[in-house]
Amino acid sequence: MVDAEPFIEDAISEIEETVGDRNAVIGLSGGVDSSVAAALTHRAIGDQLTAVYVDTGLMRKGETEEIEETFAFMDGLRIVHAEERFLGALSGVTDPEEKRSVIGEQFIREFEREARDADADVLVQGTIYPDRIESEGGIKSHHNVGGLPERIDFDEIVEPVRDLYKDEVREVARELGLQSIIAERMPFPGPGLAVRVIGEVTKEKVDVAREACHVVETELESYEPWQAFAAVIGKGTGVKGDNRVHGWIVSVRSVESRDGMTARAQELDWETLQRIQSRITGENDNVARVVYDVTHKPPATIEYE
Repeated sequence: MVDAEPFIEDAISEIEETVGDRNAVIGLSGGVDSSVAAALTHRAIGDQLTAVYVDTGLMRKGETEEIEETFAFMDGLRIVHAEERFLGALSGVTDPEEKRSVIGEQFIREFEREARDADADVLVQGTIYPDRIESEGGIKSHHNVGGLPERIDFDEIVEPVRDLYKDEVREVARELGLQSIIAERMPFPGPGLAVRVIGEVTKEKVDVAREACHVVETELESYEPWQAFAAVIGKGTGVKGDNRVHGWIVSVRSVESRDGMTARAQELDWETLQRIQSRITGENDNVARVVYDVTHKPPATIEYE
């Protein structure tokens, strides 16, 4: 486990030395990794840092509004509305690795655009150790590691938490005094809901995944899972009222883990599962059925793509 206080001191010194008198931008997602990276960098270089939150249209329900409120203290915070550009770039893409590559490149282009306005040539990212292991090991590319494009218009990329596991990042977040809504927040994938949609990413499927994820997160809060969410995995036949429908199949996943490298599917009681399926199918006319994923990691990964 990381010793948070000396880590913070060392990280700030490293950032100061690396960035120098240059300006930097950081991709802020609202998750604990990028938030810790932002807090460390802000302490190190102050107003030389511009925080950029990109609303990709692939975010959790209410995410953008929550980011604006939580990070209002950062004068340089920029909110970029880019849903059309991301969904356009993903149109027709079905392969999981290609999705991650497309999203990684689109993120970089958004950051480059904002960096030109801020006269910044350093990019700060919240990459953590498991991201690097999975990307370098060929398990799956992360949008901020293996998903990065070959051409990047930045002189340098700084990754303050690159050697930490998720639980260690949380320790640093607590030591930094970040709000519990950030420090204890459930992990959310960098590519967002795109990896919780099997096949082509469309606005309809993303909307279904977003609402279903919100149901799962709220219903399972008392279970304190490492991660809990829903994914749109295909279509199946169902009955709504007196009508036959060919609607979406939503898979619910809830796991326990320490660092995300391995995970066990949680045992949920039947009443909870029935309440989740009732809400998801009842609140969305396009969902025909709900299933529960009981697979551990390994052999599965936590996310679907």
